[in-house]
Formats: sequence, structure tokens, C-alpha cells
Amino acid sequence: MSDTENRSRKVTSFDVARRAGVSRAAVSRTFTPNASVSAETRAKVHEAAKHLGYRVNYLARSLTNQRSDFVGVVAAGLDNPFRNLQIEQISRALLARNFRPVLLPTDTEDQAEVIAQLLHYAVSGVLVTSDAPPTSLCEEFADNGVPIVLINKGDDIPLVDRVVSDDKAAGQIAAMQLIDGGAKRPAVMGAAGVSYTARRRMEAFLARCKAMGVVADVLPIERNDYAHGFDGAEKLDGTNIDGLFCINDYLACGVIDGLARQRKSRGAPPLRIIGHDNIPQAGWGAYELTTILQPCDIQAEQAIDLLTSRMADPTMTARVEFTPVSLIKRQTA
Repeated sequence: MSDTENRSRKVTSFDVARRAGVSRAAVSRTFTPNASVSAETRAKVHEAAKHLGYRVNYLARSLTNQRSDFVGVVAAGLDNPFRNLQIEQISRALLARNFRPVLLPTDTEDQAEVIAQLLHYAVSGVLVTSDAPPTSLCEEFADNGVPIVLINKGDDIPLVDRVVSDDKAAGQIAAMQLIDGGAKRPAVMGAAGVSYTARRRMEAFLARCKAMGVVADVLPIERNDYAHGFDGAEKLDGTNIDGLFCINDYLACGVIDGLARQRKSRGAPPLRIIGHDNIPQAGWGAYELTTILQPCDIQAEQAIDLLTSRMADPTMTARVEFTPVSLIKRQTA
């Protein structure tokens, strides 16, 4: 086929096979991850494909096979640096396993509708980092042989696996670090009503403080983000709170900046602060935030392990795996 003919119509795998002098099956194996093909054949096929401008149509392949190597990744709260870190690690881990991530940003109002769309793309599975989808939708996915894994969600749904950060340990670590560091009146700040992880961390923090003979305060806010942390710093004005556990780093950074603004004129006393997640900003010189590491890379591998094992056996009872956490000590506590 001449270059002119090549530009006038779509190049197919038959064209690549003809130019490389191999079978069409050999072309298919070359572009199928982990398929058996000799190095010589692979080189011939890649050279022919490059010359002809051939690209594999993975979506068309999925329609033929009734299942693709696409995995839906559903996420909300993309303004939070932790969510971006989490999605990056999930995407890298999926690609390393020869899956292709399909990101669907969502919010509470349209989440079920967005997730339902994934059934039209013959995805192999779905990872959800936002709120858990309705049970009826999960059952529909299970009926279609598409497993769903929830990350950091509390909903117990049949045939739906979960990976959950060890929030109980996180709350305990934060309480001990603050009290052992000298805090006499610790407090925890977070929006427990809108977040399963926030609720669990706050409960564990309060329980550990009580066990250590210290009464802790709760500083409720509406959302666990920077803006509410910045405004929430006002709640500390006029109190003798000397240790604060913010249920995530994004919130803690807002509190630190809010306190910095206050202290320019009020000369507030030092306050020990601990966050959670270890986002990149936590290590910045402006914050030097002591925090609790939630390892996104480990969590991503756990979630994909659950996903692939359920692909192999869809009838298993629902499972929960906990992601370990650890203290990252910096200047704030």
C-alpha cells in the first residue's frame, strides 16, 4: 500500500500484518499485554505499525470482547491535594497492571448517574473514592459482572469490597503525640457529618484522650477543606486550646494560615497542630506540618488486588482491608 493510499483510509491490523510479513494473530498478540510473541516478530510489527501510522482501537476491541481493560475511577473533591495524589497512585498502579484508568469527576448530586454511565463502556471494574453509590446500582454492576471497590467508605454493601485507611490508629497516634508533647487541652477539628473517615478519626482521637485522662474539645466545621480551616482558626481565639488534630492536611494548612493572620495583631500563644494524609504541601517550609501518612501507593495496590480477585470470583463475600498509617514528625507538633 502506498503512502497516498495509507492517508486516504484507516489503517487496519491486516495492513500491518501484510507489511510486517506476519499473521494478523501475531499483530494482535503484539499489542496485547503479556501475550506470547517473539522479540523478532514484535519488532517487525512495531516497525510496520509506526510506518503506517497504526494505532490500536481499544474501545472497539472492548466492544468485540464484551469487556475492556478500562477501569473506572470515580472521584470527588479534586480541589484537595490528597485526592490528586490518590488518583495519581491509583492510575499508576492500574497502568502497571495493564489496565487503563478512566477518570470520572463527580459530586454528591450526580454521582449515581455518572457511575451508571460506566456500564456503557464495558469497563472491567470500578474504583470509587467519593461517596458510596446506591446499593441498587452496586447490585446492577454485580449482575453485569463488573466489580466495585470502595476506598475509605463505610458503607457495607453485599459483593462490594472496601479499602479503608486505619483511621482508628490515626486518631490514637494524634492524641498521644499531642498529649505526650505537652498539650493540656487538645481539640479535634473536622466535619464528621459529611465524612466517614473524619468521623472515625475524631472518635478515635477523643477516645484516646479520655483514656489518657484528658478531656478534648471538638471544633465542628461544615467541610474538611482549606477555606473552612482558615475560617475555623477563629474558633481558637480566646480559648486555651494548646493542641489541635485536624482530620486532614488540607484543613490543617488553612488553620495554620488563619492563625498566622490572627497572630500578626493578637500575639496568640504557640499551638501544636497535627494533620492527616501527608500531602506534598505538608512538607513545605510555610507549614512543616506534623501529620499522619496515609500511603496512597499501598492503598492503590490493595484496591486493585481486591478488584482483580473479585473479577476472578464474583461470588465472594464482601471484604475489608485496612491501610496502615504512620506518624510523620515535623515542626508543628
